[in-house]
Amino acid sequence: MSLQAKFETYKSILENALKALRNREFFAQYPEMPSPAVYGEDAQARGQQAFENQLNKPFDRLLQSGEWITSAEKSPYKNEPIGIQYPIYQDVNQYVELSKKAFQTWKKLSVEERTGVLIECLERIKNHFYEIAFATMHTTGQGFMMSFQASGPHANDRALEAIAMGYEALTYFANHTIWTKPMGKITLNLEKEFIPVPKGVALAIGCSTFPIWNTVPGMFASLITGNTVIVKPHPLAIYPIAIVVAEMQRTFQVNGLDPNIVQIAVDQPNQLITKLLAEHKDIKIIDFTGSSSFGNYIESLPNKITFTEKAGVNSIILDSTTNYKEMLNNIAFSVSLYSGQMCTAPQNIMVSKEGIQTENGIKSFEEFAQDFKAAVEGLCQNPKAGPAVCGAIQNENTLKRIEEAKKLGKIILEPQKIQNPEYPNAMTSSPLILAISQEDKQVYEQELFGPVVLLIQTNSTNDSIAVAKEIAQTHGSISCLVYSTKNEVIKKVKEEMMEAATSVSFNLYGPVYVNQNAAFSDFHVTGGNPAGNASFTDASFVTKRFHYVGFRQPK
Repeated sequence: MSLQAKFETYKSILENALKALRNREFFAQYPEMPSPAVYGEDAQARGQQAFENQLNKPFDRLLQSGEWITSAEKSPYKNEPIGIQYPIYQDVNQYVELSKKAFQTWKKLSVEERTGVLIECLERIKNHFYEIAFATMHTTGQGFMMSFQASGPHANDRALEAIAMGYEALTYFANHTIWTKPMGKITLNLEKEFIPVPKGVALAIGCSTFPIWNTVPGMFASLITGNTVIVKPHPLAIYPIAIVVAEMQRTFQVNGLDPNIVQIAVDQPNQLITKLLAEHKDIKIIDFTGSSSFGNYIESLPNKITFTEKAGVNSIILDSTTNYKEMLNNIAFSVSLYSGQMCTAPQNIMVSKEGIQTENGIKSFEEFAQDFKAAVEGLCQNPKAGPAVCGAIQNENTLKRIEEAKKLGKIILEPQKIQNPEYPNAMTSSPLILAISQEDKQVYEQELFGPVVLLIQTNSTNDSIAVAKEIAQTHGSISCLVYSTKNEVIKKVKEEMMEAATSVSFNLYGPVYVNQNAAFSDFHVTGGNPAGNASFTDASFVTKRFHYVGFRQPK
């Protein structure tokens, strides 16, 4: 099948994605529930078997050569290494040279040809969602359901979103026209051609907590615009994205293309190659997710186009509610989900000293603190819900951070180990909840990554809004949640947080949480505050990856 025919095969998928992208409506090409009816009766069993067969063996599915190294990946559930080996090139120049060679053919394909092949990549990746789920679970510590959804369907949808946005950008202008200008007795005719030219080799730097979801949007945005990609995963979370890269390489190969259009560059914590790649003169584009300090370094590199998602300090403002119990349950779930190891997880919960207006009267700061403590304890110590919602702690440094944070305020809830009968050695912790005051800026203006929650007593709701805005403008915020029944409060929040370039959710109850962002509808990170300079997925996320060159001649 020709590449153009491939495009026709998947054109309906693209059209549905484009419609959702423009209208910001619900669309999911890849259903989020692990249903046998959708993914096959034996899909989960096959995925689990593939995962178990891969442990302590070479990952030989990549169409790459090199020396073999054993990764430092460790299961947060079993608390032991997973022992997978990956091929590496000792000289990072080899990755770049192979990528440059592949670029020479990839850039010449039409946007339709690239679109067809890239959607086929997603369709092949879909067949490995269950193995990806177990791989994610045992490298990041996410619970199984989150591992399946975030690294599988949700990641694929975000990748498809990037393809659609790239297709939209590359087809927005005519590539060829006859330009006619009347000039009195004569008419000037020029034949004009406008060629979108990709930048070259892109680098996608992955993180340890969401190795696929945070990586594929940049990968596919670079690929659809004609660039080739080197994926540099976090050394503690390689396996999940390696499955993705392997399937993409095989898709390119069966379509007669160079598999090195996408490569994976693996390293170890004591021999990191990230800076060597990032500073390489032939790396033109960098996508990064991770700490603010390293993100600032990436943004400072000369002659690079960078797209970053860094640390954010996220706030909740509690003013008033019509359903106090559901509000408590919603927030308890949000702070407990994946033990707070999400970039959208709330950290600072602000309550005025005047208390929270509820359907049953005023709840004081102290009453809320105790009620919230009970809601979190009830969730985390539930033998079924606790392990599934909280997952496991990805990095031992996070456990140390929890201990160090205890001295920062009055302890409302001591963190406890979450008992997981299936994985008794899992690294787990329920949230540490501290009470502090509005004056404790040095505490709440820093990101305390992991299950650490700060209850901040402010002087008024207006002060809560001002504190949330200042944090977002100074240190960066990705999400904000507000509970209020008052139109004037909602209006003020919108005005202030727009200036802080922070998206806000209001009065969430039931199965929708501030942590969650929907592909094709929600913009993940605004790119307008220190939490990151890019957004999944606005137009600038793709248009900066290519430029137009014009040619004209008399007709």
